[in-house]
Amino acid sequence: MPSTIVMTGASRGIGRVAVERIVHAAPQAHLVVAARGSTGARLAAELGAGGHRVSHVPVDLDSLDSVRSAADEIRSRLDLGELPPLHGFVGNAGIQYTNALTEGPDGFESTFTVNVLANHLFIRLLEDRFRTPSRIVITVSDTHFGDFRHNLGMVPGPVWRSADVLARPGAFSEPGTTAAGRTAYSTSKLAAIHLLHEYARRLPDGIYAIGFNPGFVPGTDLARNAGRVSRFAMRRVLPVLTRTPFATSRAAAGRHLADVVLGATAAPTGAYVDRDRVARSSEESYDPPREAELWDAVERLIAPYAA
Repeated sequence: MPSTIVMTGASRGIGRVAVERIVHAAPQAHLVVAARGSTGARLAAELGAGGHRVSHVPVDLDSLDSVRSAADEIRSRLDLGELPPLHGFVGNAGIQYTNALTEGPDGFESTFTVNVLANHLFIRLLEDRFRTPSRIVITVSDTHFGDFRHNLGMVPGPVWRSADVLARPGAFSEPGTTAAGRTAYSTSKLAAIHLLHEYARRLPDGIYAIGFNPGFVPGTDLARNAGRVSRFAMRRVLPVLTRTPFATSRAAAGRHLADVVLGATAAPTGAYVDRDRVARSSEESYDPPREAELWDAVERLIAPYAA
């Protein structure tokens, strides 16, 4: 069945592996790559060279104005019949900074903007264009557990604050440190899981919202804003761990992501998929009162861009 799948974070890492699998496994799908101008255009051209249906919408995920413009373009193309019906959204893009002070053009802290607000705004602006069955897949992280077993002690666990605090620079102690930047990351991933539970409650039947955890995947550009030594370790040293149960290769993680997007990995709405199977996320991630509070706050934060 012809369908449109919109995806962020498709140009590198596990996303690049996933999109190649998606376009080959679902030849009738039209993949819309939402990415920065030259990067997205180049990726669309490369993937489309084999006859696959791939196009590009420019977006800077650190700018909610840019997200709004990208969603408007997608809506317009759907309404004009230039794209087949919308059946999927994949929020795979993510960022981790070396501090908790990085501020985007809207005045929001950039980790929270890219990992939480941008996805939420995309979903809300496209919500009435989804046709059932549809899958919304958000890449989350087992760093939200905050224990050694899930991240080898490399990332501090989440430190929950109200969304109004998390969305602004300086939400954590010693905000200029790498530890604060990594805390911002794990906390943003916890927030994303909380919102997935709300999507499961609020979205119409037939629109599935699923969180995908790729596990620890060294060799990606997630930590591209880290220092030189950390980047070297992520790209050259830590990939050795993919030979152990502690890490996942890019190829395996990308394959697992594609399988969730395409429905080859069965999962109910609101589920947390740990690599290739449904699992429980952390106990802290199941908190309906906090989830409802977060929903209300995030709705308020994106309101100027969603009107």
